[in-house]
Amino acid sequence: MDDPYHNNDGRDGYPYQTDYPPQDEDAASDATEGADEDNQMYEGEYQGIPHPDEIKEARRAARMEARRKARLAAQQEEEEENLPEQYETIMEDCGHGRFQWMLFFVLGMALMADGVDGFVVGFVLPSAEKDMCISNADKGLLGLLVYVAMLVGALVWGGLCDKMGRRKCLIYVLSIDLVFSFLSCFAQGYGFFLFFRFCSGFGIGGSIPIVYTYFTEFLQMDKRGEHLSWLCMFWMLGGLYASFTAWGIIPHYGWGFAIGTEFQIHSWRLFIFVCLFPALAALIGVVFMPESPRFLLENARHDEAWMVLRRVHDTNWKAKGEPERVFTVTNIQTPKTQEDEFIEIQSETGTAFQRWTIRHVTMLQQVMANVMSLSAPELRLQGLLLVIVWFCLAFSYHGLGVWFPDMIKYMQYEEYESKVRVFHRERVEHFHFNFSLVNQIHKEGEYIHDKFANIEIKSVKFEDSLFENCYFEDVRSTNTFFENCTIKNTVFYNTDLWHEKFKDCRMENTTFLHPKKGCHLNFKEENDIVIYMVSFLGSLAVLPGNIISALFMDKIGRIRIIGGSMLVSSACTFLLLLSFSQGAVICWQCLFYGVSVAAWNGLEVISVELYPSSKRGTAFGILNGICKFAAIIASFIFAAFIGITKIIPILLAFAALVCGGLVALKLPETREKILS
Repeated sequence: MDDPYHNNDGRDGYPYQTDYPPQDEDAASDATEGADEDNQMYEGEYQGIPHPDEIKEARRAARMEARRKARLAAQQEEEEENLPEQYETIMEDCGHGRFQWMLFFVLGMALMADGVDGFVVGFVLPSAEKDMCISNADKGLLGLLVYVAMLVGALVWGGLCDKMGRRKCLIYVLSIDLVFSFLSCFAQGYGFFLFFRFCSGFGIGGSIPIVYTYFTEFLQMDKRGEHLSWLCMFWMLGGLYASFTAWGIIPHYGWGFAIGTEFQIHSWRLFIFVCLFPALAALIGVVFMPESPRFLLENARHDEAWMVLRRVHDTNWKAKGEPERVFTVTNIQTPKTQEDEFIEIQSETGTAFQRWTIRHVTMLQQVMANVMSLSAPELRLQGLLLVIVWFCLAFSYHGLGVWFPDMIKYMQYEEYESKVRVFHRERVEHFHFNFSLVNQIHKEGEYIHDKFANIEIKSVKFEDSLFENCYFEDVRSTNTFFENCTIKNTVFYNTDLWHEKFKDCRMENTTFLHPKKGCHLNFKEENDIVIYMVSFLGSLAVLPGNIISALFMDKIGRIRIIGGSMLVSSACTFLLLLSFSQGAVICWQCLFYGVSVAAWNGLEVISVELYPSSKRGTAFGILNGICKFAAIIASFIFAAFIGITKIIPILLAFAALVCGGLVALKLPETREKILS
């Protein structure tokens, strides 16, 4: 019988083995070693090459993630398109009433504080320069640094309010201004005073972008233009408040006190303290105001936004006698804002300082990304047009704002110089000068055994004169100098006549007892009253322009208001060529301010309406920073031509206004635009 395990060809083995080719010993070992497929290792893994199945899985996951992001982007775009219309409908349902008026006055005080700060340095400088011995170069540095601080503040706080919130940033802004303005009241050294005013400017410089952005988001479309224009009036009220209080306080040099000999508080410091009141009132009011609901919705804080909107609704309708009306909104579209979530380090892995650092670095990155997004194609053209209009209007307005008071001072100086009395080769012996010497020039005079006691010497120059055996006691002087004089056997007792008053003089046996070194406030400047009056009238002159622009902003549109106002203002500048007296300069100043304020109102309204809510504060901050930059440039250019020619400043202002007015006509109209 045949063996079933042996085939006919005489070879041992299993029948199915005949289907495979014969293997050598090594190959058989490799084939049987590690035969468990689950534990089998891919050869390329030794070389770091991914398995083909892993590549397929990764590609499949990437496609799924891309589809998920596309769906989220489409959903977010749809929600963002729905949010503006829904928000406008909600604001119309909430109505315009008591809540908006309360917010109007609170934010108006913040805007008034900014207006006051714009006048403070100019008003206190004539007194502060004598109190702290500020040189002309340092005076220019003070004005420059304050504007630079306001420029930086507008850029920083405008960007931050889009990430931190309008209300929170406004509280920070007002608090910084209050603290450092208060400290500047007591700063005895010029360095500390400069630092405190710089910090104060950095704070208050951010108020304008925040205020307009904040108030806009509580207004329905048909109320925006008018009520934002009414809000602009508070800047005018700030100028009136500053001018009136300066007029009433600063000239009264006796309104002060001293602590020892080093700590002096004069009336100009009291004026700075009084100027804190608008900012203090605004800060107290903002604490009780809610955050902008539009900001909350843009940051996916639905419940908080709903509570704020319900508060607005109930406050308005209760005041209108309909408390039974119910806020019926239950669902509000909120865009997804995953990119706005802060990167946090978990408490068990990071310190509080690390979490704080990550949070604020991330915020800074988001602000910078927001700034860069303003160069997007859909925003680029309108942004460029707005920059041109803002720069042109600010350049002419602030340039002439410097030129008007400086021109008046120059005219006063010329008139004063024309009345100077000149004494030539006079000889005075054994005479007691007990009356003030004002606006005089004494050349080659001789003063022998004379006494100057308890008098004021103002704008007096002694040239090539001889003082022999004279006695000066309790003499107060301003702009008084001795040039190339000979002074023999003379005593100066308790006077402010010190070495800097004597130029190229020969001193022989001269004694200085108890000298009043440095600078002193010792008499009332006659020109101060005129300057305060000019600022007061200039601020008051914008009232008609404010009223007209508010009434017609929503009727004829923003573009016509801006373009028409700037072109008419350019025509007004040519009337300045006819200003041959102080009265004429003041008259044309008031006319120019009254006409140009309408352009400012329209420009501020359109600036907040053109940009989406997530970028509104950032964009307005940049535009306001450009305004401050233009003001810095204009102040230097216009001031340089005082006393030289008035044709060039007038032509520069005219060209800027015409250019800005024509460019403004190319801006898109926004009076029927829903806030995006």
